[in-house]
Amino acid sequence: MRRKKIVVLGGGISGYGSAILAKKQGFEVFLSDKGKIADRYKRKLEEWGVPYEEGSHDEERILAASEVIKSPGIPDKAPMVQQIRERGIPVISEMEFAARYMGKARTICITGSNGKTTTTSLIYKILSDAGYKVALGGNIGESFAYSVATGQYDWYVLELSSFQLDGMYRFRAHIGVLMNITPDHLDRYDYCFQNYVNSKMRITQNQTSRDWFIYSGDDEVIWGEVSKRMLRGRQLPFAAKCQTVSGYGDGYADGRRLVVEVGRQRLTLNTEKMQIRGLHNCYNAMAASLAALAAGVSPAKIRRSIYAFSPVEHRLEPVREVENVLWINDSKATNVDSVWYALESMTRPVVWIAGGTDKGNDYEPLKAFAREKVHTLICMGLDNRKLIDSFTGVVPEVVSTSSLDEAMQAARQAARGGDVVLLSPACASFDLFQNYEQRGQLFKEWVKTHL
Repeated sequence: MRRKKIVVLGGGISGYGSAILAKKQGFEVFLSDKGKIADRYKRKLEEWGVPYEEGSHDEERILAASEVIKSPGIPDKAPMVQQIRERGIPVISEMEFAARYMGKARTICITGSNGKTTTTSLIYKILSDAGYKVALGGNIGESFAYSVATGQYDWYVLELSSFQLDGMYRFRAHIGVLMNITPDHLDRYDYCFQNYVNSKMRITQNQTSRDWFIYSGDDEVIWGEVSKRMLRGRQLPFAAKCQTVSGYGDGYADGRRLVVEVGRQRLTLNTEKMQIRGLHNCYNAMAASLAALAAGVSPAKIRRSIYAFSPVEHRLEPVREVENVLWINDSKATNVDSVWYALESMTRPVVWIAGGTDKGNDYEPLKAFAREKVHTLICMGLDNRKLIDSFTGVVPEVVSTSSLDEAMQAARQAARGGDVVLLSPACASFDLFQNYEQRGQLFKEWVKTHL
């Protein structure tokens, strides 16, 4: 009997893990990356005896596949992907593939336009602190597929992007968490917001009446989708601005308290005892608490872990305060909604550094906070025209720069005692940086070196 041929497209963290899992399962496997594969991943592939190529695609070998596992970073419009689909070869994501082999383990899956990383990290910490055998994967942590190949876990906590959800068909989230839906990545969805919404709602597909669906009751887009879809999972909404009602439980803000209930279990949190601040982190804490209660963690253990949780790197991360000016790294804010929450949480006058590769942004929702809180906008990118046009007349000073160093010098010159310098770009990083992590790291290094 001929062995099934698995081809993995992309040699990043998703790809190398998928290839190793395929190898372990006894498939004939080949990995292809049109770019360069990181040395650490190549070493792993060689250790497991996985053949690979980089710098080109061997079309004949790829098109002989029984199934293709595609990296989420490769768009469906890529010529190689189109050729694969024209041949009728199934194209799936790492998540879809790995879930086939995880046995009796269960998944907590977190998606949304914003808040995914903090909520995922928080859920992982709560379950780990509570003594659960848990792995962290998806957009953060280790490759889900590699964890399945090399370990035995009871729970997988997975941060999922819309691109990963697009390649998932039979995959089932035992606990699905949807933080919010706001316009993002529209360049990958034919500039149609509903296409992006449909992608995010895939978090609910295949759920049964034994599963849980946790979502924001303050998000009108989600409410609209929930009201028109036949959802089978038990619903647990959370909200800070409106009333939420569910027979299974919910989360809501009550002054300085957050109240979370699932079944007969009830948890209260004092927001002043939390290290993560701001409205967005109230949402993150409620969503994480609901997920943890649904997974069976006690309220006391959840409370202890949340109070001990510190901010995630690159998300409203305080870097240093020098001469009464606080420098904050929010490089992970790659869309308008993320920046809205960042500006909402600012209590001091702001020098705002924004810009990069625009993803079809509408900056209108930011103008009220910008007018109220920002005295200088530093535009950092190769093409700043849209930002300049959007905020001229809204912010007193708008400065155009084309490099990190130029932007930082301008910010230092503009900042006064009592100010915040906030890097919160609202854009992707690819015009000047490899990714948002590098952008944030270089921001932090500049602050620590020059101030």
